[in-house]
Amino acid sequence: MINIRMATENDLPGMLTIYNDVIKNTTAVYDYKPHSFEMRQQWFTAKKESGFPVYIAEENGVILGFSSIGPFRNWAAYKYSVENSVYVAAKHRGKGIGKLLLLPLIEAAKEMNMHTIIASIDDANESSLRMHKSLGFIEVAHFKQVGYKFGRWLNLKFLQLILDTPSQPVE
Repeated sequence: MINIRMATENDLPGMLTIYNDVIKNTTAVYDYKPHSFEMRQQWFTAKKESGFPVYIAEENGVILGFSSIGPFRNWAAYKYSVENSVYVAAKHRGKGIGKLLLLPLIEAAKEMNMHTIIASIDDANESSLRMHKSLGFIEVAHFKQVGYKFGRWLNLKFLQLILDTPSQPVE
């Protein structure tokens, strides 16, 4: 049975393995070089210090994937907007794990009084696009040739889920 839970520092090696595989073999991350353990540790610490959740999907002690939300942009007026990230190990994709990891992010964003979640997805990643749309995300932008990886130009789509407006937005 797949268990979704909050990540701990002990999960970092498993998350790093998944993330580096995504960098090396997919267009889900527009980066070229694998990350070091220290980079993943800094990322995790920053998430914790900022109050952003990181979730793990595991089965029998094996990490199958992870997800998180974080700032969409760094300017003050964007403080009610977050961007989500969902990564699943290659051999476990297509089993609904991504959706299991995205659902708690939506709930966490609501609890944090966020107004919107943005998903940035390579336009060739049909499974991620379908998953997000199945949970109410709507395509709001399609950027052409904004990345270059694996010898070709990459197109990026932004999908958005509007949540209930915070009761008392503050400037």
